[in-house]
Amino acid sequence: MTRRLARLLAAALLALTGLSLLAACADDPEPTGPVVLAAASMQEALEDAADQWAAQGHLRPVLSFAASGALARQIAIGSPADLFISADETWMDWVAQQVSVRDGSRADVAGNTLVLVAPAAGTAAFPAKGGWGKALAGGKLALADPDAVPAGRYAKAALLSTGVWDEVSDHVVTTADVRAALALVSRGDAALGVVYASDAKADAGAGGGVRVVGTFPESSHRPIVYPMAIPARSRHPDADAFRLFLLSDAGQRILARHGFSPPPAPGENGDTGTAAAIEETAF
Repeated sequence: MTRRLARLLAAALLALTGLSLLAACADDPEPTGPVVLAAASMQEALEDAADQWAAQGHLRPVLSFAASGALARQIAIGSPADLFISADETWMDWVAQQVSVRDGSRADVAGNTLVLVAPAAGTAAFPAKGGWGKALAGGKLALADPDAVPAGRYAKAALLSTGVWDEVSDHVVTTADVRAALALVSRGDAALGVVYASDAKADAGAGGGVRVVGTFPESSHRPIVYPMAIPARSRHPDADAFRLFLLSDAGQRILARHGFSPPPAPGENGDTGTAAAIEETAF
C-alpha cells in the first residue's frame, strides 16, 4: 500500500511539474521583432530592409502594409505598433495627436516621385493639356482615394496644378491604396494611373504589367515625404534600433534601390492638410 501511494504521489508530482512548465511557456511567448506599420508603397523596400536587419542577427521586424490612413486608425484604436511609417505628414500628425509618439523618434525616412503609368502593352504617351480624353479613350484613370490616401492627395493636387482635373475627373476611379490603383492599370482595367515611382519599379520587378509614360513636375504637388515615428506606448527594445537602421547609409541604399528618393531637406516638406481637417474622414 505504501509503495502504491508513493507511485501515485510521484505521478501527481510529475503531472504538476508538466503543467507548471506549460504555464510558464504560455506566459513567456516566443520573442518577435518590432511591429512595423507602413504605407503600402513601402512594401518591397521594407521587406528587403527587414531581411538585411535579420541577417545581422536581430529579430526580423513584423511588417504590416496598408494605406497610411487605415494604419493610423488602427494605431488610434490600440493595435500594436512599434514603428509607424506614413506616406505623408498629415496622418503622422494625426497619430501624434491621438496617441502621441516618442520624443525624438520622428524623422523623415524617404521621398518619392509621382508618375503616370499605362498598361505595358499599350502605346500611350503622357498627354498634353486637352489631350487626356483622347489618351484615356473612354477608359479610366486610376488613383488612390484623394480624400483619405496620401498618394491620391498628391495625384489630385498634380492634376489640379497642371490644369487637367476638370478634363479627367469624370474618368477617375479611386482605390483604397496606391497599390490597388497600380493593379487596375496592370490588369488593363484602367487606361492610365497615377502612382509613385517606387510602385512602378516594384511592378517592373514583379513582371512588368505597367510602364511609366511620364513624371509629374515636382512643383505640381507638395514634396512627397515619408515620416516615421515610434508610438509612445511601444516598449520593444529594437524599435529605435531598426528606425536608426532605416536612416543609416545602409538603410538609405536599400530604399534608393527600390525607387525612393532621399527625404526632402528640413523646411521643404509638408502637407496642405492638417490633422484636424482629416478627422471628418478618419472614421
